[in-house]
Amino acid sequence: MFFALIAIGGAALFWGRGFIGLADGQSGRKEQIATAESSPSGPDKTADTQSVDLSEKQAGTLKINPVGSRDFALLKTAVGTIDFNENLLVQVFSQYPGKILKANFNIGDDVKSGDILFTIDSPDLLQAESTLLAAAGVLELQKRTLTRATNLLKAGGSAQKDVDQATSDEQTAEGNFKAARDSVRIFGKTDAEIDQVVEMRKVDSTLLVPSPISGRVVARSAAPGFLTQPGNTPAPYSVADLSTMWMLANVIETDAPAYKVGQDVEVRVPAYPNTVFKGRVTTVGSMIDPNTHRQLVRSEIDDPQHLLRSGMFASFVIRVGDPAHSLAVPAEGVVREGDGTMTVWVTSDSRHFIKRTVKIGLQQDGWDQILEGLSPGETVVTDGAVFLSNKLLMGDAG
Repeated sequence: MFFALIAIGGAALFWGRGFIGLADGQSGRKEQIATAESSPSGPDKTADTQSVDLSEKQAGTLKINPVGSRDFALLKTAVGTIDFNENLLVQVFSQYPGKILKANFNIGDDVKSGDILFTIDSPDLLQAESTLLAAAGVLELQKRTLTRATNLLKAGGSAQKDVDQATSDEQTAEGNFKAARDSVRIFGKTDAEIDQVVEMRKVDSTLLVPSPISGRVVARSAAPGFLTQPGNTPAPYSVADLSTMWMLANVIETDAPAYKVGQDVEVRVPAYPNTVFKGRVTTVGSMIDPNTHRQLVRSEIDDPQHLLRSGMFASFVIRVGDPAHSLAVPAEGVVREGDGTMTVWVTSDSRHFIKRTVKIGLQQDGWDQILEGLSPGETVVTDGAVFLSNKLLMGDAG
């Protein structure tokens, strides 16, 4: 019995030490794992994953240059449409109603100021010329009456009052005749044409409607037989001076303070990709559209060759300030990462390259403005940065 108790106690002691040893072993392994994970030589090599080492041959395929500086123009860009210069666009109406007799020009024809666009049969002109002929007849009669009364007075066959009355009637008739001539002149008749009506005693109701400006016919609704009324749309003809055109753009609200009247504008249209049209800002809208939060900017564009067409899609560039002198890197040296950040590769020995996050600003003529992340004199990869980024992603880190 005594020996049995000793055997049980020994077994218990052995199994107790075994469990204690196992627990100690597991604890030690956990401490080793924790130490490995926290050690710089463990799996997390943050410093190494941001750098790449190249062989001399690989490095020779890259372009490496010191960080330079450039002047970046302060520009604003926007898109819009071409339209006629409404200050030089005239809708040509007849001043009086009538039936169109003849339309002389078609859309696209060039006209000069004074060219007859269309003619109408005008009842108002007929009435005015008839009144003129009647006034001319009355004036002729009153002149004869005055002459006869004057001769009778000299011969003692009439009284002075008869001469005075005849003189008054003649002056009234002359005033009516002048008023009738002016009424016909309003229709565009010249003095020679008016004199011909009076001499020939023949009325002509044909009213000529000339172009008030030189330009191009851009719209026509006139046709023989159509009735026309002053101011009733559409106008029989629309004529535009195409030496200048408008570009209408709606710019974003945040850019609105940058635009001023008189700023120079460079405009391009897809139809003429190699042609730059010059102009200037003539109107800046006084309100922001509450729905689109955009502001109207209207520019007057010089077009001496008449290349632009109303409705064309266009884009413009406006210089809104003096150029900014800043650090710059060629666009091939800047890489856009998957998270949207911009990076460059910096080196001091042309073999070991370190990725650096930068903040870029303007992008012009193949150069990126560097606002943050680089210092003057540092050496960066200016061509081949994408190769380094790809190499880093493939895990071939230095």
